[in-house]
Amino acid sequence: MRKLLFSMIIMACAASFSFAQSDDYNKVDIYAGFSHARVDFGGDFEGFNGVEGAVTGNISRYIGLKGDYAFHYKNFDAPAPFEVNAKTHTLVGGVQFKDNSKDKKVKPFAHLMAGFTNARVSGFVSESETGFAGVIGGGVDIKISPRVDFRAIQLDYNPTRLGGETQHNFRVGIGLVFR
Repeated sequence: MRKLLFSMIIMACAASFSFAQSDDYNKVDIYAGFSHARVDFGGDFEGFNGVEGAVTGNISRYIGLKGDYAFHYKNFDAPAPFEVNAKTHTLVGGVQFKDNSKDKKVKPFAHLMAGFTNARVSGFVSESETGFAGVIGGGVDIKISPRVDFRAIQLDYNPTRLGGETQHNFRVGIGLVFR
């Protein structure tokens, strides 16, 4: 009888520890940062600067559902008085794999997302087209405070499908992750 009572007391005490462990990882990450894209123009790559934002809802310590928006912009040289501007808007969603422990200092991650992109060119005439976009990549976050991580690097392969052609784009990012 004493062994049974002792076992029940141990299980009751251990149950509180198991509940506490459900809060040992960050539930939401919000990323904002600078992004540089190398956009494929039929084998010629052009550099576009922009911004990227993402929200990740972590459903477990290692898996999160992620939504990502990126905007990139470039002015092209053209004979006066014309100016040619190109913009891309990319909205994708998918899954992120990362150890979201509150105690980890360095957090490598990988993500896989799909969605759409909109490319616009304006100048003498304007054109716009929307098509498929994917993002496959990852990076490293470094903890700088309990509520903020520094995204030291993010590297992505960003294929798009516009005008019946596949573009093999790449992007690199740096920024902050808030919780």
